[in-house]
Amino acid sequence: MSINSVKEDEEQKESVKIKVILRLFKYMLQYRKQIILVLACMFLSLGISIINPLLLQRAIDVEIADGNWEGLIVIVSVSLTISIIYMLSSKFWMKTMAHVSNDVLLTIRDELYTHIQTLSFSFFDSRPTGKILARVIGDVNSLKDVLQSTVTQLLPDFLTVIVVFIMMLAVNPYLTVSAVAALPVIFAGMYLAEIIAHKRWQVFRKKSSNISAFVHEDFSGIGVVQSFTAEKETEKEFDGLVKEHQKSFVKAVLVADAFSPTIEISWGIGTFLLYYIGIRKLGVDAVGVGTYTAFAIYLSMFWGPIRNLASYYNKLVTNMSAAERVFDIMDTPADVSDAEDAVELGTIKGSVEFENVSFAYPDEPQTKVLDNVSFKIEPGETIALVGPTGAGKTTIVSLISRFYNATGGKVMVDGVDLQKVTIASLRKQMGVMTQDNYLFSGTIRDNIKYGRLDATDEEMIEAAKAVHAHDFIMRLEKGYDTEISERGARLSIGQRQLLAFARTMVSDPAILILDEATSSIDTHTEILVQQGIESLLEGRTSFVIAHRLSTIKNADRIFVIDNGGIVEAGNHEELMARKGAYSRLYEAQFEGIKEI
Repeated sequence: MSINSVKEDEEQKESVKIKVILRLFKYMLQYRKQIILVLACMFLSLGISIINPLLLQRAIDVEIADGNWEGLIVIVSVSLTISIIYMLSSKFWMKTMAHVSNDVLLTIRDELYTHIQTLSFSFFDSRPTGKILARVIGDVNSLKDVLQSTVTQLLPDFLTVIVVFIMMLAVNPYLTVSAVAALPVIFAGMYLAEIIAHKRWQVFRKKSSNISAFVHEDFSGIGVVQSFTAEKETEKEFDGLVKEHQKSFVKAVLVADAFSPTIEISWGIGTFLLYYIGIRKLGVDAVGVGTYTAFAIYLSMFWGPIRNLASYYNKLVTNMSAAERVFDIMDTPADVSDAEDAVELGTIKGSVEFENVSFAYPDEPQTKVLDNVSFKIEPGETIALVGPTGAGKTTIVSLISRFYNATGGKVMVDGVDLQKVTIASLRKQMGVMTQDNYLFSGTIRDNIKYGRLDATDEEMIEAAKAVHAHDFIMRLEKGYDTEISERGARLSIGQRQLLAFARTMVSDPAILILDEATSSIDTHTEILVQQGIESLLEGRTSFVIAHRLSTIKNADRIFVIDNGGIVEAGNHEELMARKGAYSRLYEAQFEGIKEI
């Protein structure tokens, strides 16, 4: 399986940019009513912006020139009134669009998170958790400016440019052509920015992801770091990643910063041409002072939106890589998912059958972890899986849980092919406990009830008592309401494992899987837990993986897994009498215990 490390840039599929843009903006169509209202306010604001220069032109060329002070007061009053309306309208649509853009971000983040939860273990096994977090949090947040600016900046500025251009043509076509002569310079700059900057921002996002992954991994393993006094080494690695991140940012920003002067220079050229042509070519008397004044305002109103549009385009290029990274995850198909015709799995009795099952990881199809494995388990049987590390024991139970799909053959429960039923209806009837006794931050009560959220307190306590966790829980200051962190601070490894065991037991599963479930429990505690396990296993089909062979002597059957298949099967006495692989494993382990 190909693994991406914290220091390695992620691979990313190339995407068609216009499709990414349209897909991003499609989310805003859910808020049509708000956007229509915002656009109405924008048209009102735009109309006021267009009228004000005309009022100023009339005030100078007519009212002041004629000495009509009453007319001037009327114009000033009208201008003041519509300016107040402009201010209120602008405040309204800006606030509305802020809410819309935040709601769109929430929708995208929810969809991304929901989709990630459907992805198989191979997705999570192939990349650091921190890089997934970077996409869910950082990359989604980066889209806010683009989404909000689409309506608050792109549309109004685009409309403003068109309307102002028409007004300028109406006032004086010659001055208009001179004022916009520098536009080709802007378009050339936008084209170069799209080509150069986009690639650089992609690199920047990848470097940001590397830092997030490293920090998450480092803090998750802080105990190991401090135990081996490796703080200096990790600081050095972190500094290297930060410098790469800084370097990529500087390279990307250089292009963006070089784009702004292009706008200002073009604006300056347009202003120069306006007065040069107006005064030198048309003549001073050809254009009135009011017209010049109005035209100067229109010119500012024209180049201001042009600058904003260029800035928006620059912003779009900057954040396009974030959108691509978000949609890249959304478009990642789930290796394990419900078939279109999948049905709900009814209440199961617990029989499990493998029929010529083979399995290989997708990126290593030539290496079979399991090869043509067949067996049938009756309801209520306890099956122990033993064998060397990497032989395929965990793979077998993962196929039963449908964490992976078999690449060949059938895995069946109660005679039903698991690929023909919904995953949820299967897993809600299974209890899985691995050697990774992960706890969530919250109370002990919350962690145990995570196995079945609707469990009563009585059922929770019964499960805790069955695995002998109740006594140590009650010795804590707040009992079941004791707050714990995800790393289970203040709890021993054995206690954390007992809580995880109680969490599995409270789910009351028909099929129980224990993958090295007692590996972190001391011998005395293990004896107590085994007593509880015996009563809890009664009536359930159970699969137990254990390296300590003394813990599985009472299993109904023991499968010795090696070389991609079952090399021996039988109960403890039968396998010991056979003097085969199991016997050698047991005696070697027993001799090791005697030597100790």
